[in-house]
Amino acid sequence: MNVSSIRKKVERFSFFLLLLIIYSCANIGSPNGGPYDEDPPKFVSSTPAPNQTNFKGNKIEILFDELIQIEKPTENVIITPPQLQMPVIRPSGKKVVVELKDTLKENTTYTIDFTNSIADNNEKNVFENFSFAFSTGDIIDSLEVSGYLLNAENLEPMPGITIGLHSNLDDTAFVKEPFIRTSRTNDIGKFVIRNIAPGTYRIFALNDVNRDYKFDQPGEEIAFCDSLIIPTFEFTSRQDTLWKDTITVDTIKTVAYTRFMPDNIELRLFKEQFERQYILRPERPQENLFTLRFNAKLDTMPLPVPLNFIPAEENWYYPQWTEEDKAVTYWLTDPLIWSQDTLQIEINYPKSDSLNVLRPQTDTLSVSMRRRPEPKKKKKDDDEPEPIIFLGMAIDAPNSMDIFDTVAIVFDEPVLELDKELFFLEQKIDTIWTPVVFDFYPDSLNSLGFFISRKWNYAEEYRLTVDSASIYSIYDKWNNTVSQTFRIKAEDEYGHLYININGLPTDSTVAFVELLNSNDQPVRKNRVSNGGVLFMDLHPDKYYARLILDENANYTWDTGNYAEKRQPETVIYCPNMFTIMKNWQLEETWDIHAATFTRQKPLDITKNKPKEATKPKRDYKNEGRQTSGGSSGRSMGIPF
Repeated sequence: MNVSSIRKKVERFSFFLLLLIIYSCANIGSPNGGPYDEDPPKFVSSTPAPNQTNFKGNKIEILFDELIQIEKPTENVIITPPQLQMPVIRPSGKKVVVELKDTLKENTTYTIDFTNSIADNNEKNVFENFSFAFSTGDIIDSLEVSGYLLNAENLEPMPGITIGLHSNLDDTAFVKEPFIRTSRTNDIGKFVIRNIAPGTYRIFALNDVNRDYKFDQPGEEIAFCDSLIIPTFEFTSRQDTLWKDTITVDTIKTVAYTRFMPDNIELRLFKEQFERQYILRPERPQENLFTLRFNAKLDTMPLPVPLNFIPAEENWYYPQWTEEDKAVTYWLTDPLIWSQDTLQIEINYPKSDSLNVLRPQTDTLSVSMRRRPEPKKKKKDDDEPEPIIFLGMAIDAPNSMDIFDTVAIVFDEPVLELDKELFFLEQKIDTIWTPVVFDFYPDSLNSLGFFISRKWNYAEEYRLTVDSASIYSIYDKWNNTVSQTFRIKAEDEYGHLYININGLPTDSTVAFVELLNSNDQPVRKNRVSNGGVLFMDLHPDKYYARLILDENANYTWDTGNYAEKRQPETVIYCPNMFTIMKNWQLEETWDIHAATFTRQKPLDITKNKPKEATKPKRDYKNEGRQTSGGSSGRSMGIPF
């Protein structure tokens, strides 16, 4: 073999060896850059120092050990005493800078509660419940009070609501003066007001719409406590458990701490019965009617006065209350009127002024109809009769009807002289249809609706009949023949529930229980009688319950009123769920004081569920391995 051949073989071997080295290098995992930073920022120093006294500046700088960010500072950072001029709160590298615009009060402790708004800049690890205090006087006030705020009607936790203290114990302080100390509720409705001076206070909750820290808007949600608050403290201890892992206890330590009280304040948020009265935009969904809607229920029906048309008759419209008397629909009876695209009318009605006093108001309205092009009609023979358009009449009587239900009848347009005798209800006894008595009455919420009811019995079969052309509308339309059969469900298709109620204040306490579905919506209600409540004929399902202490015995929940010092009626949730099955009777006992204020409502039907803080976890097993799309893991300053 000559030298040239040996050289070629060596070069060929070297080439393949180089390819092998390159291929091996390409499959080496990328460096993963070390473990994730899972620690929140740490406090380093500040100007002024924490709890410094006799501070005279208006700029606060707080230094941390790494770059930080602040999430929604105007919403999440609480400064107390409250600032009427919006302060500047901003991150600056590793610093938080707070510039106060209000003049600082003398001999006052200031608290800047950052809640959970501070986090590191990269991994967003939150520095939880960080609070900073200083004083313009010689003393730092250090007392605290805490508790929970829930919605009064449904015990939902109420996040982001201002909680405030007044040292002025006069009832008018809440409506005339801003709070002297404030805090804000977290995602589970909990609040802590810090750095309080010794004294006696009143405590309030306020959904502060205009951010002036006082109850001066009737539509704002509020809560107040009947008793006075006297902050105090005690030195005590608690048991802290250290875990080796998720199931193994390492040690249990006794830790001394300062307990601030009261720490169990219960506040129930409510909105007073308040609605301003004004008219909304009129609607004309079809040519022969228009609707006027109002913001609140009307006591008297407004009478429209024509402006750009002259009715041929005095009764040129047929009025109809709708939407629980918050709206009126006017059915036009004159074709010459409804053929106009725009109707101008004058309306007189009561309207709320700036002081929420009802005053007579006269408005001129234009009610317009946007017409669509008429569809092309098919050609027809001259002898072909015009089709009959019957009066629309919908009868809601399902083939299998609940024993507690009624037959609902709704017409498309107002009818004339509707009488009970126009309807024929018969029961099938053996094989014979036999007429039976029944109740017939109008729907209180819809003047086009009516109900047929009687005391149904299980498994009965009925037939409802209406003769043709027996009912006429105001537009001379008549009904078609109707014949509809339906059957009442059998008893074994239902379940029954009886709840023994323990813990009512007295035997004479008036209360009722609402049965709720999985959406926290009432489906049935019944009064408490002889220490219990019975729900018959329930559909098989899962149910929840809440009890209302009905102070005025009107069989409905009533809100509170601050001026009258009237709290909203008390609502108590049963923490248990009731499972109802077919052909089953269930009896349960409920002690209404067994669950605490914040643990009554089952989490399954709680909408404002507590937020769970989650930290990013690194996949150390697979990190650095090559994938089909390239390397994985975090970059160490090298672009992908």
